[in-house]
Amino acid sequence: MKIFKRILLVLLLVLIAGGWFRYFRVFGEGAKSGELNYVVKKGFVFKTYEGKLIQSGIRSQSGAINSYEFEFSVEDKQVAEQLMANSGNRFNLHYKEYLGRLPWRGYSTYVVDSIISMEHVDH
Repeated sequence: MKIFKRILLVLLLVLIAGGWFRYFRVFGEGAKSGELNYVVKKGFVFKTYEGKLIQSGIRSQSGAINSYEFEFSVEDKQVAEQLMANSGNRFNLHYKEYLGRLPWRGYSTYVVDSIISMEHVDH
């Protein structure tokens, strides 16, 4: 019985460490720049901010020409509101990448945490 409890404890600790590594440890971080297409607040249970940045350049995929798109989530309400108020402008955004998604963090593994710079675009 004593060995069984120890095995269960070790398994529990391995599961906790694996969950932390997958969902809470930052895998990578960087910056992306482009024209902000949209930021919306959506969700059924957890309302999260989701956005899309259109990056300059084009790529060919299966004979079709597509632009580079960066889809992301935003945790910070102030950052999301500033992005929503300036949709269509050019942004340089700092993001963190996680290995797994959490429902209260957003639909993407890329989470924008700050705005590095913004440039107004005349349309």
